[in-house]
Amino acid sequence: MKKPGITTNRALDAADRQIVGALREDGRMSFAQIAKRLGVSAGMIRQRYMQMVADGVLHVVPVTNVILLGYNMLAMIGVEVDGNRMIEIAHEIAAFDEVIYLIICTGTYDLLVEVRCRDTDHLLKFLTERLRSVNGVRSTETFTYLQIIKESYV
Repeated sequence: MKKPGITTNRALDAADRQIVGALREDGRMSFAQIAKRLGVSAGMIRQRYMQMVADGVLHVVPVTNVILLGYNMLAMIGVEVDGNRMIEIAHEIAAFDEVIYLIICTGTYDLLVEVRCRDTDHLLKFLTERLRSVNGVRSTETFTYLQIIKESYV
């Protein structure tokens, strides 16, 4: 199964992995700093970086603190849907502004949907007026976040 954003099957070599590792440490590290660390030219780093972005290996996005942006309510919602429309329903739910992560999975639920809301009133409105209004949503179970212990962007 092809992952979203992946446009090539090019295998990463050791240099690619070292570039990715350096950027994981500090996403703002310059090409020159990475080149010095790896003992290669900054042009080589730039070329490898641009190729990994083009191939969908790297995605350059800001990682925000949703709490500081005013979203004080985070939740994971398990959703059971009509199986004959699962993918269509997943795409419809994914289009909602509150949804920040959605997967189709196996187990008790067909979908796991992570949402960010301003407060409990916003979450209630999302659940009752948006999510439950999607044709084919059978049931939901909401797990609100009390504290995030680990958050990784690997």
